[in-house]
Amino acid sequence: MNPLLVPGPTRVLGVLNVTPDSFSDGGRHTDDPVARGTALYTAGADLVDVGGESTRPGATRVDVAEELRRVLPVVEGLVAAGVPVSVDTMRAATARAVVEAGAAVVNDVSGGLADPDMAATVAGLDCVYVLSHWRGFSDVMNSLARYEDTVAEVGAELAERLDAVVAAGVDRDRIVLDPGLGFAKRADHDWALLARLAELDRFGLPLLVGASRKRFLGALLAGPDGTVPPPQERDVATAVITGLAAERGVWGVRVHDVPSSVAAVRVVRTWQDAARVSVP
Repeated sequence: MNPLLVPGPTRVLGVLNVTPDSFSDGGRHTDDPVARGTALYTAGADLVDVGGESTRPGATRVDVAEELRRVLPVVEGLVAAGVPVSVDTMRAATARAVVEAGAAVVNDVSGGLADPDMAATVAGLDCVYVLSHWRGFSDVMNSLARYEDTVAEVGAELAERLDAVVAAGVDRDRIVLDPGLGFAKRADHDWALLARLAELDRFGLPLLVGASRKRFLGALLAGPDGTVPPPQERDVATAVITGLAAERGVWGVRVHDVPSSVAAVRVVRTWQDAARVSVP
C-alpha cells in the first residue's frame, strides 16, 4: 500500500493556488508560492495541493504550457524543501511532468473525463490518484446540476469512472475518491453528499472531502439581508466540516486555512482516544 494511504488520522491537504482567478485566493500566492507552500506544511498540512488552473464555475481554461509554467517550478521548489506535494490537474501531460518532478498525488477533479489520456498516464506513474465526481467543465457545470437522487447518482457515476481507470491500468489500491462538492452541484446536493458520505464506503476506498470556502457554505452563512460572506470568512464552517469528516474516518480534507482544520482533526482524534480509555 502507498504510505500516504495507510490508515491513520484524517490528512489535511493545504490549497496552494498559483492562478490569478481562483474563487478564493486567486493571485494572492503567485509572488512566492514556494514560501507559501512551505508555510502550509509547517502549519501542519500533510500535503500541499498545487493548482495552476482555476476550476471555479465560469472559469476559462489555460493551455498545458501555461499550466506547467505555473506549477512545475513550484512543485520542484517544494519537493526540494521536503514538502509532500499533490497537484490539482485535469491534464495527463501535466500529471506526468509533476510526478516526474516529485509530486506524490495527482488530484484530478474531472475523474479522467477531461483528458482521455489521463488514466493510462497515471497507470504508468508512481503516485496516488484522486478521482472526483465531475460532469463537465467550469463554463457548463452549473447547468449540469440536475439529480433525482444525488448520492445514488454520484455513486453510480463514480463507480463508472472507477471501473474505467482501473481497466486502463491504474491500481485500485492507490485511488482516492472525491464526491466533487460544488462541481455540477447546488447547495442541497452538497449537503446530501456530506450527510450520506457513509454510502460511498461501499467502494472500500479512501475518501477526500473538498468543502473549503465553497458556495454552499457561503449560502449557509448569508446574513438576514442575503449578503453572502466572502470566501475567507467561511473558514470556521470549513473546520467544522473537517471535524465531522474526521469523526467518520475520511482519508483527507482539502482546505485553504490549514491550522483550523489541523486543530479540528486533533480534537477528534483526542476525543476518540479518550472514549477508548476505561475511566476508573
